[in-house]
Amino acid sequence: MKVVIIGASGYSGAELASLVASHNKLTLAGIYVSEASLDKEKYLSDLYPQYLGLLDQILQPLTSNAFADIQKNADFVCLCTDHKVSIELAPIFIEMGKKVFDLSGGFRLSSDEDYQKYYGFSHQNISLLNQAVYGLAEWQNTDDIKNAQLIAVPGCYPTAALNALKPLVDANLVSKENIIINAVSGVTGAGRKANVNTHFCEVSLAAYGLFNHRHTPEIEKYLGHKVLFTPHIGNFPRGILETIYVQLKENVTADQVEKAYDCLADQPLIRLLANKIPTINGVVNKPFVDIAWQQQGSQLIVMSAIDNLLKGASGQALQCMNISMGLCAEYSLLPKGVQE
Repeated sequence: MKVVIIGASGYSGAELASLVASHNKLTLAGIYVSEASLDKEKYLSDLYPQYLGLLDQILQPLTSNAFADIQKNADFVCLCTDHKVSIELAPIFIEMGKKVFDLSGGFRLSSDEDYQKYYGFSHQNISLLNQAVYGLAEWQNTDDIKNAQLIAVPGCYPTAALNALKPLVDANLVSKENIIINAVSGVTGAGRKANVNTHFCEVSLAAYGLFNHRHTPEIEKYLGHKVLFTPHIGNFPRGILETIYVQLKENVTADQVEKAYDCLADQPLIRLLANKIPTINGVVNKPFVDIAWQQQGSQLIVMSAIDNLLKGASGQALQCMNISMGLCAEYSLLPKGVQE
């Protein structure tokens, strides 16, 4: 299948381009940026020297001619763009008959009211919002992903939280109290555009988005439980670590908790670490979700770690593309031979 990436100069876009270029059943048919981008006409490998020899392709501006080329030469279109840009572009490519994988938050929530409250703008395509399938690969029905024209690739923080919490909620082990999620992300999660608040030399460990972060409604929608989510930015490049505080129902035993997590035991990209504590170093540049937990009475602490650019974005988009082609979700993400 031929893949086009819009917004390929950003961190997630470049990461996705490298995954597609390394995949033996996909062809990277084009990489694009906006007409106003300072990155247009540059080689992607000049922006990211680690991809020299793999991504020696020119970033093309998204002109009318580019749309015509995409119509002729693409099967899958991946949007690594701003939320509002994705909402504008997705229907254009869907009208062309392309399958769209949107890595923004443009199609993850339920209503225009949610977008006004958490994203600060009114959603302009509610009908398409209702058609989008959420691409949480380990949990979504594979037929839904295969048959949908629009896949909303989950956010990075929700990916770590949902994989860690859904086994407990689905097993009905959690009390009605809010689940508390304390999450820390590397600065790549803030994107590549220059901003003094995310400049590496200026970043200190700090909370942001208290009570109103846009990933709160996303987690609650697909978890089916209220959460108190507090994100933090840390002074390291990539990775997410979440420490999650769960109040269990009365008399829930350690065996019940362990049995709940059995549903993830056979998932190749999820590692249950038993008594080990997940770390960011353990997942950086890897496609895994590392999950561990410790229980004291009715209190449970769950820890979850991912690479925000891989499992939290590009890797999960690739999982959805694999599923769409009838391959196992982890194809080409694991060491050669493991997925065969």
